[in-house]
Amino acid sequence: MTKADQSVTSRGVGWGKGQPDGEAAILGPRNGLMRVLNCQGTQIRHKDFISWDDLSAKNYSGNNLIDRAHSRVMLVSKDGSGDSRTVQGAVNIVPDGNKERVKIFISPGVYREKVIIPITKPYISFIANGSSETVISWHSKASDRGPNGRTVGTFYSASVAVESDYFCAKGITFENTAQGAVPGAIGMQAVALRLSGDKAMLYRCRILGSQDTLFDHMGRHYFLECYVQGSIDFIFGNARSLYQGCRLHAVAMSYGAVAASQRNSPKDDSGFSFLDCRLDGSGILYLGRAWGRYARVVYSYCQLEGIIIPEGWSDWGDPSRTRTVWFGEFNCSGKGANLRKRVQWARSLNYDEARPFLDQNYIDGNQWLRL
Repeated sequence: MTKADQSVTSRGVGWGKGQPDGEAAILGPRNGLMRVLNCQGTQIRHKDFISWDDLSAKNYSGNNLIDRAHSRVMLVSKDGSGDSRTVQGAVNIVPDGNKERVKIFISPGVYREKVIIPITKPYISFIANGSSETVISWHSKASDRGPNGRTVGTFYSASVAVESDYFCAKGITFENTAQGAVPGAIGMQAVALRLSGDKAMLYRCRILGSQDTLFDHMGRHYFLECYVQGSIDFIFGNARSLYQGCRLHAVAMSYGAVAASQRNSPKDDSGFSFLDCRLDGSGILYLGRAWGRYARVVYSYCQLEGIIIPEGWSDWGDPSRTRTVWFGEFNCSGKGANLRKRVQWARSLNYDEARPFLDQNYIDGNQWLRL
């Protein structure tokens, strides 16, 4: 039984009772959240909160979609037995201005396509039985040329791009198969997943690539028990995100870095919090680099293997940024957690300093998560 399946408290961090694969309960009023039944007996959930029900496909059974008019469930299947043979085809079916949760169940298989969920289509869930079985994969890199003859750049290299709010995914692999890059290579950025919408959650997903794997672009995001693989800045962007119970696996050929925060103002509330994560793999890695002048990255209760560069952090070649970045570690363990040779401008946090980064409050979870 995992942390998501029970009510536990670990190192002062609380998880609510989760039931990702079970029947959703009907809740009474709680902080403005209510579930009721309409006259047809269909359950209506407050759309502005993500719950375990949004990651469940209990109303999907075999190749039959139960109560199709009310359940808003679609099936993607390569054999043609569903609503679409492609993931993008299913997304296209969702109307612009959608105001209800739409669950897209993706059958096992490797879907070789680029997918974009536009800003006009919020409340979409991608659901599969397991990330080892269901893969969305493409191979674009920043130096590739688009239909207009211009290079696509890092932003448009993403295999899957989510621009809408309230996106959820469970049991999916997002992959970019472009060739791995050596440090300093030009145009080799190859994004597997870009998240540009607000209030997104990924549960037990894999995000695979090399340089710039996960473009955590903007918004508030929650990654629970996910696997992220890459080499150079493989988590980067200007989002405010909590990574909880995740594995961060490096495939660096020489040196690399995990996180590159783009935070550029002290008033900007963005940054990455890694909580109870494991960092392992190959190469020698910085925990983070100061892409933005006020970059903010915190590791708490993480297992750091011996691939971490003893100095820990990089100023992006600009010593002036050492006065403004906010890089911290709290109660981490493993060979890579030794602080003796860390750069002087990084922080060894006490509990009071680390506390804002230790739970879902960091991403305003009380405003949009009900787990």
